[in-house]
Amino acid sequence: MVIRAVMGGSVWKILVQPGDRVEAGQEVAILESMKMEIPITAQSGGTVQEVRKNEGEFVQEDEVLILLGE
Repeated sequence: MVIRAVMGGSVWKILVQPGDRVEAGQEVAILESMKMEIPITAQSGGTVQEVRKNEGEFVQEDEVLILLGE
């Protein structure tokens, strides 16, 4: 499963790292856009396989942030 940016903005904080187990609804990252913090949550549970973006990077809407596996 992939976790995508819901809108364009800067990656303010990554809350998980590879190997972490996440549950559905858990916040995994926070984007910053126009001085607003936008939480990004996992839609399903899984184990973080890869974090594709670093804090401070700009992302476009729908860009992949994190990959989850079983």
